[in-house]
Amino acid sequence: MPSFSKNEVILVRYPFSDLTAAKVRPAIVVGAPHPSADCFIVPLTSRVEGLLAGEFVLTDWHAAGLNLPSAVKRGLYTIHGSLVLKSVGRLSARDGDRVELSLRSWLGLA
Repeated sequence: MPSFSKNEVILVRYPFSDLTAAKVRPAIVVGAPHPSADCFIVPLTSRVEGLLAGEFVLTDWHAAGLNLPSAVKRGLYTIHGSLVLKSVGRLSARDGDRVELSLRSWLGLA
């Protein structure tokens, strides 16, 4: 099973909540490599308007391998590694730090 590293930008096959279909979306790996087949991710979106507290547009989105300006969305998901289609890049240190701050805030760890 492939291992993904913290702040890696990946393409993931997100299943719909009713499991009838799935969409391919970008996400950020937020956990350290682990022997489990699962990894923790935070979703990304190209909808950069109307963001909630802690959500933000990546400063270095193009360098992270993304085709469009992308925002970090509030959410923390556990996915099986088999849902990862490929790695497209890595967050800059600046964007990685902001993701970590947002996670701490969302989880009440700040």
